[in-house]
Amino acid sequence: MGKLLVLIVTAMLDMVGVLIVIPLLPFYATKLGASPLMYTVLVSAFSVAALVSAPVWGRFSDRYGRRPALLVALFSSAIAYVIFAYAGSIWMLFLSRIVQGAGGGTVGVVQAYVSDATEPKNRARSLGWLSAATNLGVTVGPLLGSWALRAGRHPITIGHWSVLLAEKAPGLLAATLCLLNMLFAYIYLRESRVVVEATPERPRVAGRSWTAVMSVVTHPRTPASRLIWIYAIGIGAFMGMNAILALYLARSFGVTAENIGYFFAYVGSISVLTRAVFLGPAVDRYGEARLSRIGIVLLTAGLVLIPVAHNIPVLAAAVALIPLGTAFTFPCVTALLSRVISQHERGLYMGTQQTWGGISRVIFPLIAGWAFQSIGISAPFWICAAFVAATLLLGRGMEHFARDAELQAASGSS
Repeated sequence: MGKLLVLIVTAMLDMVGVLIVIPLLPFYATKLGASPLMYTVLVSAFSVAALVSAPVWGRFSDRYGRRPALLVALFSSAIAYVIFAYAGSIWMLFLSRIVQGAGGGTVGVVQAYVSDATEPKNRARSLGWLSAATNLGVTVGPLLGSWALRAGRHPITIGHWSVLLAEKAPGLLAATLCLLNMLFAYIYLRESRVVVEATPERPRVAGRSWTAVMSVVTHPRTPASRLIWIYAIGIGAFMGMNAILALYLARSFGVTAENIGYFFAYVGSISVLTRAVFLGPAVDRYGEARLSRIGIVLLTAGLVLIPVAHNIPVLAAAVALIPLGTAFTFPCVTALLSRVISQHERGLYMGTQQTWGGISRVIFPLIAGWAFQSIGISAPFWICAAFVAATLLLGRGMEHFARDAELQAASGSS
């Protein structure tokens, strides 16, 4: 089985597990007495843990390999799901979110693994397939979670033995799936050749992860820093929109908890289709740098048009621009980042990208929520659109930086 296929399957199953639990979290927290503010802090706990752990996982994978990092992270996620299943207090839910967030910091490791396994010209396409797989998990996970919750209300009987899982069923299903995913990766996933050959010869540099994170601020004009800013602002704006989208749809179109799932299935289907079918040919035609700018324009347009859509067909067209924009932007930006940094620091900077993405995942939803409540229900979309549009300036001339980096790498290896 090909390494890339194994990674794609592993990432998809991991996302299925995450989305089995996430849609049920607000209901579990409310049942345990959490206020809306407490629930917001509960949600943020995941992002805080993920952003703290991301560069650590990245550096760990550079030194010891991608495979051990992924296996440890999958096991920690399984533990988090078990804690979620048996959480009898809001503090146990906090613990579950923190443990799961620490494991979630390996997204950069997965991206580095894909970058190791593919040629530079194919990285954006491969990362697009990876994103398509995770988006497929986003579509399947909530359906499995709802099914598990309904199934848990019926006792499981084997002979004279009977057990009623009730609300524990979704968490235990996610944990079981995570352990099976870990076994699958253990059997089929092989270490990256780049890590095996390159990292043992390089001494460890104390504080290197923190230095890489801070370099995005202290040296914002470098190609790597600019790409990380594009990713962080874009993903933050996307998450900010997601944080208030259900509230906006409820007020503007009467969408309820019973039918909002169809809306997200529509978005997820477009995202999967775009990343799996259209991203590769688009990269071949436009190149990664230019396609990332096209994606930024599409994402900005979607954010601008959603609050001015006054009927369902127009809303559907506007919303379709969001997954198109993210599908063209994020894989291309990540692929470009893998090309402008050296191979032995790829995991480190992929982790750094996820760190800044995690910071923006905390900040932007808070901004969007404040704007929704204090300024108006359309304000979050305008604010997020303005931030995304500004990243067009950061992407200027990126083609030349990527080309120069590849030439330098080629001359160094010859």
